[in-house]
Amino acid sequence: MFEHYSLEILYQDEYIVAINKPTALLVHKSMIDRDEKFYAMKMLRDQIGQWVYPVHRLDKPTSGVLLFALDKESARVLNEQFREHSIEKTYIAVARGYVEKNGVVDHPLKEKLDKISDKDAKQDKEAQEAITHYECLAQVELDASVGRYNTTRYSLVKLTPKTGRKHQLRRHMKHINHHLLGDTKYGRGEHNKFVRSKYGMHRLLLHAKSLEFTHPYTQERIILDAAFDETFEMIFSAFGWEEILQREKI
Repeated sequence: MFEHYSLEILYQDEYIVAINKPTALLVHKSMIDRDEKFYAMKMLRDQIGQWVYPVHRLDKPTSGVLLFALDKESARVLNEQFREHSIEKTYIAVARGYVEKNGVVDHPLKEKLDKISDKDAKQDKEAQEAITHYECLAQVELDASVGRYNTTRYSLVKLTPKTGRKHQLRRHMKHINHHLLGDTKYGRGEHNKFVRSKYGMHRLLLHAKSLEFTHPYTQERIILDAAFDETFEMIFSAFGWEEILQREKI
């Protein structure tokens, strides 16, 4: 899938580089996907011809803005910004049901440990603070029966995490019973099956749309924006959301 793929670079200078990560691509090599040959860190390193330092991560099925540092000091400064939550992240997703106009999910999450890579980690940690702000941008009701209802409803949502827990957005949307479409881990199987069958959609509809941070050297406030892929665009068209996206300037 990624053998001859060229990563879309959103920003690059001598200190940092950012890409629009496609869905299904790992950020870095993982024990969990030990047979996976392609991951963003290596692909970007080969593409620009220099070492890159990841400063945050996106889940494999999540697409969007992914930032790397090009030297250890820049990585340290950016990591500190992530720890202090001074970096602003905005995601766009499609959720099951009619989501309220806006709200906050304040629900602590226990750390998700991997059986392989986290086998030596403490297994009984307390749940950690996790906060997500959400805003409903659009809704649609389809004349299709999924589960026990005669029609099916979906919402276009903007998600702004204030903390950075593993799978936070997916777990928080499940917590409020608005599972993300295409989520095979936390989502609803009948809805995933429906969109695969009707629209040929085979990805999680969660996209890291923008990232705002302070440049580690110039102190300039940088805002990066990542375009949606063809699958998102297809769903927007099928659900009649193109004008709303243009009006909201998303």
